[in-house]
Amino acid sequence: MIAEFSPPLQVIFMGTPDFAVPPLEALVASRHRVVAVYTQPPRPKGRGYEVQKSPVHLAADRHGIPVYHPQNFKGEDDREAFRRLGADVAVVAAYGLILPQAVLGAPKYGCLNIHASILPRWRGASPIQHAIWKGDAESGVTIMQMEKGLDTGPVITGATTPLGTTTTAQELHETLSKLGADIIVPVLDRLADQKHLPAVAQDDRLSTYAPMLKKEDGRIDPAVQTPVEIDRQIRALNPWPGTYLQGLKGRVKVLKAHLEEEGQKLVLDLVQPDGKKPMDFKSAVNGGYL
Repeated sequence: MIAEFSPPLQVIFMGTPDFAVPPLEALVASRHRVVAVYTQPPRPKGRGYEVQKSPVHLAADRHGIPVYHPQNFKGEDDREAFRRLGADVAVVAAYGLILPQAVLGAPKYGCLNIHASILPRWRGASPIQHAIWKGDAESGVTIMQMEKGLDTGPVITGATTPLGTTTTAQELHETLSKLGADIIVPVLDRLADQKHLPAVAQDDRLSTYAPMLKKEDGRIDPAVQTPVEIDRQIRALNPWPGTYLQGLKGRVKVLKAHLEEEGQKLVLDLVQPDGKKPMDFKSAVNGGYL
């Protein structure tokens, strides 16, 4: 006997950076229909400040999906346009805008968020970096039902991955992006078939916050930081905002390093003095930069 499936869901996808592209691609390849994509507006980037579409915008264009990029949802016109799409559910992954209740409640089943941490740990804007920076043993992704609070909604499901002593932010970013893509389609399949998603409330007492990163976060101070702490900082904050030392002729970016002697010694592999090309540590010392 052939199993009968319920009709596919009509989905709005909301995301902006590279992290959100694999989940979008997974949804496009699923039985569900992505009726629209919301992303941040095209902005000037690069040395030439050419206006560029976001990675999610480009992916949507490849699949012929209509794209919306409101500056915000404060205007009634933007909220009404969202409601008129008549979506069953919205899937949000690193969109970059705070969604008002009028948007969160518009789809039939609300909005689901793919968050790059094991909630309630590392709510906020930089969970990937903070998991490495603070020495967590593991990280992961969480699918949650969105509500008005910042990453406070009830948890539907999740997946974890171990963090090694050499894991970088870029490596973890790619791993979690793929994990999010792997688990979001089964969640929507279950929603389509059962018309409901059981979820568990977060324990706010266990929550930690990962604020938006600033350039000053990259400052290394060997006088107060241990080699292990510096190593975590370097792996967590490259490429953005980057890490740096105060050298003899100005700032010196630390691009790559590794630990030796059971974590007691930090070796700088690649550095970049202000205005210079990347170089090894010995060259930096010989040049009078360190």
